[in-house]
Amino acid sequence: MKDANKQAESASLFLFDHAGELVCGVDEAGRGPLAGPVFAAAVILDPLRPIAGLRDSKKLSEAKRDALAIEIKACALAWAIAECSEAEIDALNILQATMLAMRRAVEGLSQQPTLALIDGNRCPVMPVRSEAIIKGDDKVSAISAASILAKTARDAALAQLHQIYPQYAFDQHKGYPTALHLERLRLHGVSPVHRKSYAPVRALLGREGR
Repeated sequence: MKDANKQAESASLFLFDHAGELVCGVDEAGRGPLAGPVFAAAVILDPLRPIAGLRDSKKLSEAKRDALAIEIKACALAWAIAECSEAEIDALNILQATMLAMRRAVEGLSQQPTLALIDGNRCPVMPVRSEAIIKGDDKVSAISAASILAKTARDAALAQLHQIYPQYAFDQHKGYPTALHLERLRLHGVSPVHRKSYAPVRALLGREGR
């Protein structure tokens, strides 16, 4: 109860700081992996339904993230999740693909915000006014919530890719360039869901083309 009260107080202060604004938090997951889409989420929290325990998704256990994701979807005023595919990442570059996924998430909200708070130091180009907040996923509850939704959605997508390509062990490394992933990549070659513009994948394709 004490945590819930503290969260409600924090939400009130946050809304006071942005009086008259309908604020959404935006974050991404999956910029660094060698495979799979990059995901983004946008969340408008309900100050009357505070959610305890929101923080940067990377600092939460998988079980806690999954539980909070369910609560966020049930309690938020609006939420949306979007992605950019591996092909879009290769065509645009990862920064632009991430910005596009963020824009898609904001545009997918059932209520359009007047202000989007973006985790990081860059904002996507979109009609909604936006503000970048470095390390916002641990400073702003709405960004924390977006971080959790983006991360859990991407993990679920990689679990599905594991069912299609079990030889790469996507369920274990989630596409990140771990020793296991690089070993499987060398052993089995490049799959259709690998990001071909990323150096380790591009180098392997170069060797295969010889």
